[in-house]
Amino acid sequence: MTEPATGVIDATVLDRTESEERTEPVWGAVVSLALGVFGLVTAEFLPASLLTRLAQDLGVSEGAAGQAVTATAVVGAIAAPTMAIVTKRLDRRLVMWMLTVFLIVSNLLAAFASSLTMLLLARVVLGVALGGFWSMSAAMAMRLVPMRLMPRAMSIILTGVSVATVTAAPVGAYVGDIWGWRTAFMIAAVVGALALLVQLATIPSLPPTAVASFRTLIEVLKRPTIRVALLVVLLVASGQFAGFTYVRPFLETVPVMPIATISLVLLAYGIGGFFGNFAGAFLAERNLKLAVALAPLLIALSALAMLIFGASPVIAATAVAAWGFAFGAVPVGLQTWLVRAAPDQAESAGGLMVATFQVAIALGAVLGGLLVDHAGVASAFAYGAAATLLAAVVTFAIGPKQAE
Repeated sequence: MTEPATGVIDATVLDRTESEERTEPVWGAVVSLALGVFGLVTAEFLPASLLTRLAQDLGVSEGAAGQAVTATAVVGAIAAPTMAIVTKRLDRRLVMWMLTVFLIVSNLLAAFASSLTMLLLARVVLGVALGGFWSMSAAMAMRLVPMRLMPRAMSIILTGVSVATVTAAPVGAYVGDIWGWRTAFMIAAVVGALALLVQLATIPSLPPTAVASFRTLIEVLKRPTIRVALLVVLLVASGQFAGFTYVRPFLETVPVMPIATISLVLLAYGIGGFFGNFAGAFLAERNLKLAVALAPLLIALSALAMLIFGASPVIAATAVAAWGFAFGAVPVGLQTWLVRAAPDQAESAGGLMVATFQVAIALGAVLGGLLVDHAGVASAFAYGAAATLLAAVVTFAIGPKQAE
């Protein structure tokens, strides 16, 4: 998701003493993490905007090419909760540099891919970078600034998500049409290289301070409220990526939009997501259940509008923009729900959310690809509408209470 903006807090920082807290913020390092997030989210979104040309060039179906999203999601789901454990003996800045190198390598492999297998390998490498980066970014921020400045640091880091959400899909579609889809991945590699240079210059030494384990993950998963929240995550993310992965083929074949118009529509999706993020935060502070339920409900209504009235370019474009607004609001509400449900183990709850989100992306992309190949693009949108509508119903019925 498009991943969600939810990082797992590395357990290696949880035992630091008050004397270890940094007194002066290292804003350059925080900005370098924002650049890394921008590069990761850009790379993750590219297949959706390049799918048609990419599939044609590699000689595979659009459904098969869409599994590039699946590969990233599956590996990301494994990397997110395990990265802190696998790298428990390494300096955290070294780990972050390594993950950014993986981002660069992934984009280069994709740019030079001569087969679907090579493309999937590239996306596996990206999955390691994506899951690992999200699992450690919040923990890094905790050690780069004083605790009182933590919200500001995270807002800077997550700006990378917002900017990538607005620009990645439309710019990718435009560049892919003018210079070819491989050029889009080359540009993404350059973005990753710039992020690495800034990280090398700014991130200070951050030795590990404790040893991470899986025990807290299991303890948190036993809580009923957490399980309900993760079910909603599964439904929303699978519905989102079953449909959104195939937005471009839909716009090309149903309202029959030219590439220039599709780029503008995808830009509207990204802008909608940017503002949806703020709207979701505003509503979550006042009525959490409403915030969590309304976002998937609006996604469902947008998908239904495209299915029923999608032949109209105006309605299709409006529905895509509304879809972006709704999905932009999703992570804020869900993350708030999980943190309130497990305030004593917020890091583990976040890890479970990242892993569940990535699994859901994979399931949605697999199912969407099967539906597209065997029943047409409209069937993927139908599943997306059904899954997100069910998520809204579950939330309204047994979702978070204001007291949580």
